[in-house]
Amino acid sequence: MSRFVDMMVATATTRGAARGITTGEPKAPVRHTWAQVHEQARKMAGALIEGGLAKHGAVAVLAAEPVTIAPAVQAVWLAGGSVTMLHQPTPRTDLAEWAEDTVRVLGMIGSKLVLLGSPFDAVAPVLDQHGIGYLRLSDLAEGTPVDSVVEVDEDAPALLQLTSGSTADPKAVRITHGNLFANLTAMAEASELDVDNDIMVSWLPLFHDMGMVGFLTVPMTVGLELVKVTPVDFLTGPLLWADLISRHRGTITAAPNFAYALLGRRLSGVDEEGKYDLSSLRLALNGAEPIDEKAVLSFTDEGARFGLRPECVFPAYGMAEATLAVSFAPLFTGLTLDYIDADQLEAENHAVSVPPGPGVRSFAVLGMPLRGIEATIVDDKGIVLGEREVGEIRLRGEAVTPGYLTVDGPLATQDDEGWLSTGDLGYLVDGQIVICGRRKDVIILAGRNIYPTDIERAATTVDGVRAGNAVAVRIDAGSRRERFAVVVESKFAGDADAEKRLKKEVGARVFESVNARPVSVVVLAPGTLPKTPSGKLRRAAAGEQLAAQIAGAAD
Repeated sequence: MSRFVDMMVATATTRGAARGITTGEPKAPVRHTWAQVHEQARKMAGALIEGGLAKHGAVAVLAAEPVTIAPAVQAVWLAGGSVTMLHQPTPRTDLAEWAEDTVRVLGMIGSKLVLLGSPFDAVAPVLDQHGIGYLRLSDLAEGTPVDSVVEVDEDAPALLQLTSGSTADPKAVRITHGNLFANLTAMAEASELDVDNDIMVSWLPLFHDMGMVGFLTVPMTVGLELVKVTPVDFLTGPLLWADLISRHRGTITAAPNFAYALLGRRLSGVDEEGKYDLSSLRLALNGAEPIDEKAVLSFTDEGARFGLRPECVFPAYGMAEATLAVSFAPLFTGLTLDYIDADQLEAENHAVSVPPGPGVRSFAVLGMPLRGIEATIVDDKGIVLGEREVGEIRLRGEAVTPGYLTVDGPLATQDDEGWLSTGDLGYLVDGQIVICGRRKDVIILAGRNIYPTDIERAATTVDGVRAGNAVAVRIDAGSRRERFAVVVESKFAGDADAEKRLKKEVGARVFESVNARPVSVVVLAPGTLPKTPSGKLRRAAAGEQLAAQIAGAAD
């Protein structure tokens, strides 16, 4: 029996008429109660079963509108299937290439069915051309409602979450019904969700784990009020986010670094006092690794004019391999930074606490692991390290995935004792997790471990570099000749004199910060750097994509 599905159905049938989801803001808002979503899901589940969906069948979804995605994914779960949200094509996507990648993904997850919805109806001919079976979400609306749920075990897959790697070499995290139940109930407990009063406001994409699990599955399962728009809505007008929080009295939201920085900049240009009221917000979750202090301060400083309380900032550590959340910072403490000696961090892998000042690094404290999750720090030999010793973070618990699906077959994620190696480097302070960076991204120079985030933060202090759009790229990684380059985005790209100034200033600022000079600085136009669906920079992908330019600049 799936406790997750049982809880979702119980919520819809007992108190689902009181809470629901509002979509279509700001032009055509419409609200559906969770009871109405459930009734629609029952019809869609009936249509799926009538159409041949078997128990444990994998269903892929290609849609963007939350109003149709919510009942569709619930329908798949009611029918005993698993959900995969496909990577979405953009106006610049090569559809032929996208279709080939999609065929690989469908083969990997064992799916013969795509549920197609707005605004992607136009790709139907491409799916036909490649023999990809699909059903339009609109065609499922008139199915015969199912009378009962197709029961599955706790270890059955509920969500096959695609990772942010290359779409040509896909990988999916297998999140089971047991994983989902464990993580969503632990999140509800740790964040002290108030189902009668909390209101979530989100624009996060539903093909990303934070959007799908945190800001659709959780409110739909526990019965929270949700206001949901799309990333396009937010990016078209970032102040819509503040407007929705104000009008709906939102209490919980979430975003990556770049979005908080962007909203802070837009709020700084608002002259009308009282135009927004952000005083209702109690949790503004930030799960970036690592959290950018400048982005947070931009948001809280500018938001204060509109009633925002800085203690609502809610740092967290999360990853799809743990379903979503690993740890939450203590409630209502805001952003807590741990200041450590940079030299001892780089040379000895020790996080020695020091007062703020020159030669000091700061990292966000991300709280204790959630109920049901254990975390340890280990060295390269797997030996457990002590407090403030830096090593790889390992996780174990009910929310941790049993494995990946890859094009070469299933791949286990846990060792014989149930531990997952995360690839994240960090340390513990009084049992709370602190992340320094990704193991694969650390730059090793003359025995020093230099974290790319330190380089990137230094680069973005230069006037003309887009905030949050600088990336440190390893060159000759693992060899004696290991070096690094810096790639930045700027509106001055293409202006020879401006680029020359930027390169010189970025090189100097980076040297001041980490006592090492990049072999080259590359300036790109805005929107060039590769990012994950949640807006995080993809360092390895940037290195591969820009290898020729970096090499040319280094000569």
